Amino acid sequence: MNTIMRKSVLGIAGLAFAGGIFAGPATNAEAASVEAVKPVAVVQADKPGVDKAKLIPHGVQGEQSRIELDGEQVENVKAIIAATKKSDMDERAAVVAIATALQESKLENLGHLGERNDHDSQGLFQQRPSSGWGTVEQITDPEYSTKAFLKGLKQVDGWQDMPLTKAAQTVQVSAYPFHYAQWEQQAADLVAEHWNN
Repeated sequence: MNTIMRKSVLGIAGLAFAGGIFAGPATNAEAASVEAVKPVAVVQADKPGVDKAKLIPHGVQGEQSRIELDGEQVENVKAIIAATKKSDMDERAAVVAIATALQESKLENLGHLGERNDHDSQGLFQQRPSSGWGTVEQITDPEYSTKAFLKGLKQVDGWQDMPLTKAAQTVQVSAYPFHYAQWEQQAADLVAEHWNN
């Protein structure tokens, strides 16, 4: 009986050993591939410091629009975010500013457009020298134009508690006041993506 038991135990041990050899490398390869993927997922998950609830506190209004951005437009997004930080304003202010620039210029730093120009409007925010926004050189500088916009936003009592379109319109005084709202989601996405870069 001892011999039968010993053979059974050795047989089971042998199977376990052989199974470990065959299963071991596959398990290690799977673990290695999981580890290789894991850091990428962690890096792209959440950006620390961006309170996503602050980006769209009132929810979006109406249908949303979205455009593909080229490298220059992304650089303008980053310039708006940098100017917002320099102005000691938060992520919500950056959302309002970027949505406004999306509506006004599609985030392109526009010079004078000749006959197609709206009076003397230029730059990311289509600000007018004749309305006191600054010189052409100033309003076509992304940092200056953003700070000028944000200075106007700071003067709007309770802008943080307003829907985006009302806050933007109070600063911009546009002929199309409700058009800013359509860019809120894309602006929030851009702030979430670039605020901590």
